Amino acid sequence: MRVEYDAEADMAYIYLVDTIAPGEAAQQVIAGDDMTAVLDLDSQGRLLGIELFTGRRLHPRLMEIAEPPGGAGPDPA
Repeated sequence: MRVEYDAEADMAYIYLVDTIAPGEAAQQVIAGDDMTAVLDLDSQGRLLGIELFTGRRLHPRLMEIAEPPGGAGPDPA
């Protein structure tokens, strides 16, 4: 698992797999009534990552390990 956090945009992405290839996230599911999170799923419905539109929802321990965007993996979309 890897976490990226963009402080300027206050957005975070939690990678649940090492990398997400372009086009691998075949489906996006909005989570929550306030649309603050999107679940990225592969073509078989397996969860690849979670995009949070407000990073403040991250647990402080996740914020401690968060990297700036564009680190080791490709763009999750």
